[in-house]
Amino acid sequence: MTIKDVAARAGVSIATVSNVFSGTKPVNQDLRERVEKAARELSYQLDRAASQLRSGQARVVGVLVPDLDDVFFTSLVSRIEVMAMKDGYDVIVASSRDDVELEQSRLRALLGWRPSGLIAVPCSDVAPALLRSEADRLPMVFADRVAPEGSFVDTVAIDNREAGEIAARHLMELGHREIVLAASSLEISPIRERVRGVSEMLHKTIGAAPVVLELTSNGERGAEIFSGWLERNERPCAVIGLTNVTTLSALSALARRQIDIPDPVSVIGFDDYPWMSARKTGLTAIRQPIEEMAGVIWERLSRRMSGDRSPACPTVLKTSLQVRDSVRAVIGRQGPEEPQRASSAEILKAAQ
Repeated sequence: MTIKDVAARAGVSIATVSNVFSGTKPVNQDLRERVEKAARELSYQLDRAASQLRSGQARVVGVLVPDLDDVFFTSLVSRIEVMAMKDGYDVIVASSRDDVELEQSRLRALLGWRPSGLIAVPCSDVAPALLRSEADRLPMVFADRVAPEGSFVDTVAIDNREAGEIAARHLMELGHREIVLAASSLEISPIRERVRGVSEMLHKTIGAAPVVLELTSNGERGAEIFSGWLERNERPCAVIGLTNVTTLSALSALARRQIDIPDPVSVIGFDDYPWMSARKTGLTAIRQPIEEMAGVIWERLSRRMSGDRSPACPTVLKTSLQVRDSVRAVIGRQGPEEPQRASSAEILKAAQ
């Protein structure tokens, strides 16, 4: 079936059918519904390759993320898809699986579509050379994994250092001292910044340092690493998961060793998803503004696709703490098995 068949079936012009599918011009709702109904009845599929040859560019946006098993990235992609659809764009998503060589292959595939724009979450601190060479031609935005020193394109990320400070401050205000950080990989800049935020807060407040465990981005592997560490070491007073995956790894490891939260071990997670509150003990967590992040990413890319040639602009968003029941108040330990509970006055005195 061709676009002519759809036009004849819907009783509209070929131009109207083209505008419905390309989104280049607005079409009133009645005509749009007639065209879409005719297309369904005829099992018509838009020939994007032919459309691309005519225009020289597809009305498509590429999105590259490190891992589609990570709910943070799938949530971000889902929100971007909704915004793109409203503006008449299709989205092609690819995953690098946190592998630099695969990232290059995925990028070449995305660029083969001649997309109107590209959103990338690089899998390392080094921006892919292929994208650097395309920056003058292709509108793009880097998201989430952004090196602190900046970038040659627009970036959208959270204040990772402050996020670490927020989590550490909350634990110290409640009397916690022995803290383990469940990190994914210190080779990733945002993770290093979160560790830095926690470490600096502990150092300047109580002269202590956290234990940092690299658990990888695989939840099951991370649980094994953490469980092994718990077997060899005295259990900590508190754990901060620096990603949603490492949060799950920490919870799994504690469960395997039948260690309850928040007594004897308190836990702060990262990212705030429904499962964190759908627990017997709701999880206190650092909340990333994912809706705002997706909105800013799309707004920045839309401007670039519309011809904005202003200098690269970094956007840094704030996180917040969602307090639930997974952090207890303590003032120290009577012994390895018996945490001592603290009154509000004792907590205030200890924090000072």
